[in-house]
Amino acid sequence: MSDGGFEAPLSPIEIQARNHAILCATGFLILLPVGALIARYARTFTRSWFPIHLAFQLFIAGPVIFTGWYYGWKTANELGFPHFSDPHEKMGLSLLILYVVQLLGGLFIHWVKTPSPFGVGTRPPQNYFHGFLGLAIFVLAASQVHYGLYIEWDFALGGLHRVPMSAKNAWIALVVIFWALYLLGLALLPRQFRQERKGKEDVAHGSSRNSDTEHLG
Repeated sequence: MSDGGFEAPLSPIEIQARNHAILCATGFLILLPVGALIARYARTFTRSWFPIHLAFQLFIAGPVIFTGWYYGWKTANELGFPHFSDPHEKMGLSLLILYVVQLLGGLFIHWVKTPSPFGVGTRPPQNYFHGFLGLAIFVLAASQVHYGLYIEWDFALGGLHRVPMSAKNAWIALVVIFWALYLLGLALLPRQFRQERKGKEDVAHGSSRNSDTEHLG
């Protein structure tokens, strides 16, 4: 709070909590969505999209997310709060678990090819689950950051300093921009499906040619 135009600087614990908020918001509302959008858009233009998507989600977003989560755990510890006792902390733990599950699921889908029960040329259920889980993580992360901005900061730190309106406006902007770009990217689905069908036909034709060559040999 300001008093006669003077505002006290942030305390060390507030700085730590702020760093937690910045890192986690950056990881979950900027880096992970950018990685998802890379997959959504790049796969319609190139078959080499996966390494970029993986590098972004694991090696760029991962360290930011885990560092931010550690600062949150450390802040709760120093404030003397029991861990995972309020909605913000419980959502934070859930998000971290879901993020790890999503990473492992993406690796499994890419490296372990299983036939689809829906027929030839269709995707197996885990592919759809991976996509829906990614969107669910973003929805939960958006709710988590909103809770932190509007409730947790004042509750945990006593409200000596208010969350600046610019941070709240940034939250709105990030949510709107992601969904606008994601929904726009869905317009590329027909192109993606055509490319995937062509890729499967090329593989099938290549296998047929190899089989003929082996037979002739």
